[in-house]
Amino acid sequence: MTKEELLVPNEVFLKAGIHIGTKFKTKYMADFIYKTRPDGLSVLNIQKINERLQVMGNFLAQYDPEDILVVSRRENGWLPVKMFGKITGARIVAERYPPGILTNPELRDYIEPKIVVVTDSWPDRNAVKDALKMGIPIIALCDTNNQANNLDLVVPCNNKGKKSLGLVFYILTKEFLKNKGEYKEKDFKYKLEDFTPE
Repeated sequence: MTKEELLVPNEVFLKAGIHIGTKFKTKYMADFIYKTRPDGLSVLNIQKINERLQVMGNFLAQYDPEDILVVSRRENGWLPVKMFGKITGARIVAERYPPGILTNPELRDYIEPKIVVVTDSWPDRNAVKDALKMGIPIIALCDTNNQANNLDLVVPCNNKGKKSLGLVFYILTKEFLKNKGEYKEKDFKYKLEDFTPE
């Protein structure tokens, strides 16, 4: 893959550690793993991360922002998902996922999104379960140790690191806006640092 085809320069991907997996790998994630280092850490394939981020940006752009729900139980994902929500208008649940918001119309905060994005299918499993019950497509950021059953789109990445999650949502914000025809380089005033917690 040429440099032009990468969404950000390779060095930016590497610096964010987006490709650094865990010591545990599931069969679901095997296709995305580039190699296993001598210390046992699996390394994800940057081209495949890049491809899936493009697919995700395309896929999400088919929905109105208010029909998208992004969930992050993991603290390192709170700022990145909030920035994505602020810029795109997507709905966000950062911190604790409120039970029943997708399944119980009696609740005050009941919502009916058409697609759900989770930063990790394990801590965000309640959102995944609810989306499954309601027949809502699910996109999940998955590390080498994630199970990928019941997911409609797997986006491989380091879904634990703050720099990595910041980069994912920075790229995703730009891709979403581009696919919506709402992105102008000169007007986009946000930097990668805006998506990365201190």
